[in-house]
Amino acid sequence: MSTAPARPFPLFRLLVIAGAIFASVTSEFLPTGLLPDMAGELRVSESQIGLLVTVFAGTVVLTTAPLAMLTRPLSRKRLMIATLLVVAVANVAAALAPTYELLMGARILGGLAHGLFWAVTGPYASRIVPRHQLARAVAVTNIGGTLAFVLGVPLGTALGHALGWRAAFAIMGAVVLVLMVLVMVALPAVSHLVPLATGEIPTPVRRDPTLRAVLAVCVTVLLVMIGHNAFYTYIAPWIIEVGRMPGDSVSVLLFVYGGAGAVGVLLAGILGDRFPRATPIGAIAGVAVAVAVLGAVAREPWAIIAMLAVWSIAFGGLPAIFQTRLLHSASPRLRDVASAWLTTSFNIAIGGGALIGGILLDVWGVGWLPAVMTVLVGAGLVFAIATTPKRVPGHTGIIPVQGSRD
Repeated sequence: MSTAPARPFPLFRLLVIAGAIFASVTSEFLPTGLLPDMAGELRVSESQIGLLVTVFAGTVVLTTAPLAMLTRPLSRKRLMIATLLVVAVANVAAALAPTYELLMGARILGGLAHGLFWAVTGPYASRIVPRHQLARAVAVTNIGGTLAFVLGVPLGTALGHALGWRAAFAIMGAVVLVLMVLVMVALPAVSHLVPLATGEIPTPVRRDPTLRAVLAVCVTVLLVMIGHNAFYTYIAPWIIEVGRMPGDSVSVLLFVYGGAGAVGVLLAGILGDRFPRATPIGAIAGVAVAVAVLGAVAREPWAIIAMLAVWSIAFGGLPAIFQTRLLHSASPRLRDVASAWLTTSFNIAIGGGALIGGILLDVWGVGWLPAVMTVLVGAGLVFAIATTPKRVPGHTGIIPVQGSRD
C-alpha cells in the first residue's frame, strides 16, 4: 500500500501573504507617527489627523461584512490583487491630496479595501495547507501584522520626517504595488466555493451549524481586545506617570514590547497545532496575569520591563490564534464571511477600547487602566473556557481538496 508523499510547507507563499499584510497594516497606521507634520502642512489640529485612523477603522467596521457577502462569487486571488491595488491607489491619493477633506476621502477608500483584504487574506492560508499545519501557516502570515508595528510604522515615520509625510505615503503605495505583483506571481488560485451535493438545499448563514462557534470566537476577541486597547492605547502616559520612567524610555520599551510580540507569534505557530485547545486559553491567561502583576509592581523599572515582555509574548500570538480557531470552527461555506466578522470585531475593539480607556482615564486616572484591562481580559478568559469545545472542530489533519481553481 503506497502512501502519498507529504506536500512541502509553502513557506514562500505564506511569506508573500505576510508581506501583503505588512503593507496593508502599515498603511492603516502610518498617520500615527506623522501627526505633527501632517497637521502643520494642512493647517488642522493633530486630533483631526488622528481622526484619519479612527475613520479608517470605522470604514472597516461598517463595510467589511457587506462587501464580503457581495464578493463571495469572485476569485479569491483576483480579489486580493484588486484590494491591494486600491490600497496602493489610496496611499498615492493621500500623498497628492491638497486638502484635509480629500485626504479623508483617500483614507475612506483605503478602509474599504483594507477590510475586504482581511476577509480574503484570513482564510487564504487554510486553502493552501493541510489542516494540521493551519496554526503554523496562520502564524507565518500574521508575522506581517507584527512587523508592521515593530518596523513598518517606525520606518514610515522616519521616512516622513526625512522626506516629508507625502513621500512616506507615496513610498508606501509603491511597496504595496510590489507586493501586489508578488501575489500575482507567487500565490496559487484557490477554490473557495463549496458545491452543493445532489439534492442539497443551500443553508442560509443564520442556520449554518458552525455559526455559534464562529460568534463565540468573535465575542472572545471583543472582550480580550477591548481590554487590551483600553490600556495599551495609553501605555505611554502610564509608563511616564505611574511607572515614573523618563519620557525618552517609551520608544525603547515599545520596541522591546514589539520584539517580544514576535516571539509570541512564533510560539503560537509552534504550539497552536499541537495544543489547539490549551494554546488560546493559556495565552489569554498569560495576558491577564502579566497585566495584573504589571499594575501591582508599577514602581519597579525592572519589573515593568519584565511584565511588558511577558504581556507581549502572551498577547503577540493571539491574533493568529484567534484566526486559526475561527478557520477550524467555521464551515467552508461560512469561512470568508466569518473572517469578515473577525476583522470587524478587531476594529470595533481597537476603537471601542481606546474610547473606554480614554473615558476612564479622565474619570479615574491612568493608574486604573491595568485593573480595567485585567477584568475585561479575565472575562474573555472565562468566556473562552466556557465556549471552547473539548475537541477543536476540524483539527483532524484532513488535507483539503487542491485541484480546483477559481
